[in-house]
Amino acid sequence: MILFLDFDGVLHPEPCYDDGQLFSCLSRLENVLRDFPAVQVVITSTWREKYSLPELRTFFSADIAVRIIGVTPAWQDITEIAATVGYQRHAEIEGWLRQSGKPWLPWLAIDDKSFLFRPFLKNLIKTNSLIGIDADAETRLRQSLSFTSK
Repeated sequence: MILFLDFDGVLHPEPCYDDGQLFSCLSRLENVLRDFPAVQVVITSTWREKYSLPELRTFFSADIAVRIIGVTPAWQDITEIAATVGYQRHAEIEGWLRQSGKPWLPWLAIDDKSFLFRPFLKNLIKTNSLIGIDADAETRLRQSLSFTSK
């Protein structure tokens, strides 16, 4: 199972008014991931444009950082897929899956911007941008991971 992870609006509120709020929801996500050790993470956040993969891993606890296996390709690098899919973040995920050589892998995405995905996508766990991952989003993520892990 692959979890495609956004940062802003998921791991902290967006907008994030002070550095004290940055990654304020990270421990909630990491606790979920610890309960599902087979889940690997791919970063979809625009932070991937500013930070390298090793730098992105430094934001996470060591046991979770080793499970971060990549970042999605930039939107501009997948225009062929984007023309087919039409939704930027979803297209980036499809691009990563195709580049991985394993497009059949089960996956979920956790993101605050549903308009970047096809409508009614069951793979998407939507968070509230102003809060990030909260108890409700955590419950939905756990349910989805439990269902796909069977």
